[in-house]
Amino acid sequence: MDTLEIIGASSKSTLFVGEKLENMGAHLPSSQVVIITDATVRNLYQDRFPKGKIIEIGMGEGIKTLETVQHIYRKLVSMEADRSVVVLGIGGGIVCDVAGFVASTYLRGVRFAFAATTLLAQVDASVGGKNGVNFAGYKNMVGVFNQPAFVICDPDVLGTLSDQNRGCGLGEVVKHAAIADDSLFGYLEENVAKILALKPQSVHKMVYDSVVIKSGIVNRDEKEGGERRKLNFGHTFGHAVEKVHRLPHGEAVSIGMMVAANLSVKKGYLKNAEIARLENLLTALKLPTRMAIDKSRVMDALRHDKKRENDTVHFVLLRRLGEAVVVPIPLSNLESVISNMMG
Repeated sequence: MDTLEIIGASSKSTLFVGEKLENMGAHLPSSQVVIITDATVRNLYQDRFPKGKIIEIGMGEGIKTLETVQHIYRKLVSMEADRSVVVLGIGGGIVCDVAGFVASTYLRGVRFAFAATTLLAQVDASVGGKNGVNFAGYKNMVGVFNQPAFVICDPDVLGTLSDQNRGCGLGEVVKHAAIADDSLFGYLEENVAKILALKPQSVHKMVYDSVVIKSGIVNRDEKEGGERRKLNFGHTFGHAVEKVHRLPHGEAVSIGMMVAANLSVKKGYLKNAEIARLENLLTALKLPTRMAIDKSRVMDALRHDKKRENDTVHFVLLRRLGEAVVVPIPLSNLESVISNMMG
């Protein structure tokens, strides 16, 4: 097991990479524990849960709403949960996002922790202190920055993932490599078969290296004032496509990374050989790199992006594989690249 730390503005978060679900209780205080999870995770792993009351929520992006949050608030009130309660989210990114937001706002904030059960949650969604829900169809429009007390990343639970869920996590691993670690990028290129098979050594390296990258960036810029924006590589366009075309997150981010890479070439940053490497890796990992889109609806979604300022959006480009830069891009420039790629 490897341990990393994120030092937030008001709290510290400890990340346990390689810890087992059944050891969750050893990291919890003796006070009341309320577990938030979904039906799939509960059916698979309830025998490994620590003692505590369970609140089960639905599944899918459609339940990541304020209505779900209100449902959990009512349950907590009926349980007479006070400020000593610890909220434990056991599940994927949606469970972690919702559980973290609930804990951060119930009684003006109570302690919380995560046990991440998907690759996406382990490498990205549970790490870094972003907690929130969707609103009016737009991703993560309502939320807070607040660090979980700890995050457990158990590689053993990833064997039950569908190919689609695996792909969602792999998209984020490629993102981390592309923005900050060319050696990890090379490792991914050389070990595609092991990665697709989720071999334990490859899983540990992917999760650990991704968490090292993300925790380092968050430690330097917890609330996305500057450097943390680099973690949005592929996400600006990706979120718009995800909203309009209902793509899985990792597939949308994969397409978004190719849009950002093409913008990088247009800006004179990235070489054609490097964009080819990125496209080849994503394809080898069974992730899409382009698709036919509804351009007007996608552009409308981009105009509602949280990172937009007037007629520009903070866009993450690549200077090279392993080095990212945040650049304000006029929406008209973005529309031109999208038309050329997605026509």
